[in-house]
Amino acid sequence: MSNLKIKEQDWQIAKIKLSRKYNQLTEEDLSYKEGEEDLLIERLAKRLKRTKDYVVFTIGKQVEDLSSNRV
Repeated sequence: MSNLKIKEQDWQIAKIKLSRKYNQLTEEDLSYKEGEEDLLIERLAKRLKRTKDYVVFTIGKQVEDLSSNRV
């Protein structure tokens, strides 16, 4: 279980940034409902062929600095 907590409004911005960084991700891959962080992490780890820790780190960076255009 991850300690990552994502608010719905923050996810909308982070989702755009992640889709620019990983253009192979589909809308379905990036679907998220508040409280379902673990499902999102598992789905993205499988799709990106990365570890769950990497996905948590990447999402955390995106959510941490929402105002930045940096991907």
